[in-house]
Parts: sequence; C-alpha cells; structure tokens
Amino acid sequence: MSSSILLGIFWHFIGAASAACFYAPFKKVRNWSWETMWSLGGFFSWVILPWVISALLLPDFWAYYRSFSLTTLLPVFLFGAMWGVGNINYGLTMRYLGMSMGIGIAIGITLIVGTLMTPLLQGKFSLLFGSVGGKMTLLGVLIAVIGVGIVSYAGLLRERALKIQVEEFNLRKGLILAILCGFFSAGMSFAIAAAKPMHDQALALGINPLYVALPSYVVIMGGGAIINLGYCFIRLATCKNLSLKADLSQARPLLIANIIFSILGGTMWYLQFFFYAWGQANIPANFAYISWMLHMSFYVLCGGIVGLLLKEWNGAGKHPRRVLIIGCLVIILAANVVGIGMAS
Repeated sequence: MSSSILLGIFWHFIGAASAACFYAPFKKVRNWSWETMWSLGGFFSWVILPWVISALLLPDFWAYYRSFSLTTLLPVFLFGAMWGVGNINYGLTMRYLGMSMGIGIAIGITLIVGTLMTPLLQGKFSLLFGSVGGKMTLLGVLIAVIGVGIVSYAGLLRERALKIQVEEFNLRKGLILAILCGFFSAGMSFAIAAAKPMHDQALALGINPLYVALPSYVVIMGGGAIINLGYCFIRLATCKNLSLKADLSQARPLLIANIIFSILGGTMWYLQFFFYAWGQANIPANFAYISWMLHMSFYVLCGGIVGLLLKEWNGAGKHPRRVLIIGCLVIILAANVVGIGMAS
C-alpha cells in the first residue's frame, strides 16, 4: 500500500473524528432552542467558512465562479440541497428510533448509496467488477457495512443495559425517515463527484491539490444551507413554543458562551469536509468514490471511540463494550481491505 493511499486514509479518519466530535460544543449551549443553535453553527460552517477559505485560495473569487455554466453549477447545488434534506432527516431519525438503530440504518444506507451510486452516475460501475481492485473495494464496502451494523448493535445493547428509552419511539415513522436520510445524505458524495470540473479549474489556477475541492463547497454547502436554515427559520417563525427573540435575550455572559459554543460546533462540522478534501486528494482518481465509504465508516468508528472516552459506556457492562470493540476492528479491517484494493 503506497504512502499516498495511507495518508488519504489517515486524513479521512481525521475528518471523521471531527464529525464525531462536532456536537460536543453544542451540548454546552444553554437555554437556546435547537433551531437557533443549529442556525448559528450552520451559518458559520455552511456559509462563512466556505466563502472565507475560498476567497483566500482563489486569485479572483468571482471570476472563478463566473467561469462555470449553469449546467455545471446546478447539479452541484441541487445535490448539496439533497444532502441538506438528509441532514434534517438524520435528526428526526434519532428522535424516533434512537441513536443506535438510527445510526445503523441511516449510516449503513448512505454508505452503500453514496459509495456505489457515484461510479454508476459516472458510467464507471462496470469497473467495480472488472478488476481486482474494484472487487476488493466492493468487499471493503461490505465489511464496512457489517462493522457499522456491529457497532450499532453494541449501542443497542448499551441502551438496554442502561435502560435508555426513546420517548417518541415510532418504528414505522423512524424506518421511513432512516431510509430517506440514508438516501438523501448521500447527496454530499454525489455533489463532490459532480464538482469535478470545479476541482480541475482550481488546480489549473495553481491551487494546491489538497485544497482544490474547497471552492466547490461554496456551492455544495450553499444548497444544504438553504434547506437547513429555511427549515429552522420556518419553525422559529411558526412554532409557538419557539422564540428567536427570547433566545437572544439571555444574559450577556450566557449569550456570549452560546455563540462561542455554536460557532465552535459549526467549525468542527466544517473541518470534517476540509480534511475529507485532503483525504480524497491522496486517493487514486479511479477510486475517488471510496472516499465516502471511508468517511462514513470512520465516522461510526470515531463515534464509538469518543463515546468510550467520554465514559458514556460506563455501567453498561463488559459485553456491549466487547461488541463495540469488535465492530471497530471490523471497520478498521474494511479500511485496510479497501487500501489494498486501491493499491492493486
């Protein structure tokens, strides 16, 4: 396995670790509605950071985006909006199924759809079956899905051991939302693939290969921002128990703390795809679709590790932890199988 592939896998792991930790600062926010907190953190991660970083990278910000036709930008934007729908459904899935079952179904589906549909949309699906490397990556995807399932099962055992109940548990509604979440969340993978002309143009402008994907995030995350912010603002305006004015009328120290924690959470969310770009830059171009599989499986892996470090598994007993460790090892095995496949 080449050093470049290993480095790519490493950066995907770092990005996934940021994704697994991004909600920790949000948990420090007090006396704010979820909609207000999510809007502020999201605006910073989906709008401010992509625009600022792209402005720093590009020699002429507006000329770069004007150089693309609507037929190039529109699919990128719409796939970003598709991801935005999945992002909202993710929260609702957790609400009706709980973390363990929700993550297992939603992440499992988006891992498969986002990984395998990308080469299909690009007309390269036959390559998966026509080479040793393609077959190995398929095997790696299968192992990753198994690993996600095992980690999710461990989480279910933990919930049972700690007698954690989902107050609004609804299997039918939760399953529908989980399937929708899994499908729509894959829009981010499709958007990044559709933005390839934007990456090529950035490279032609002399931007470091590690950063060529970042200017496309202005369009991708713009689509997601409209969906997420629109949903939050509509709820803030129409729900009687929600009030943006009341949220912003908190005591000054608490208000400042909430703003800082929300922005920190948004920054950590953005960093997952900042390092995703670094990871993908080190993956062979013909295996670029594998980046999504690595990111999503590492997201589940890092989520389990973070849970252990935060002592969320204390009191659950040894059996759930052992199952969690087995699941994590299976995901690590999947990454190695994929790495060997790309190197072959």
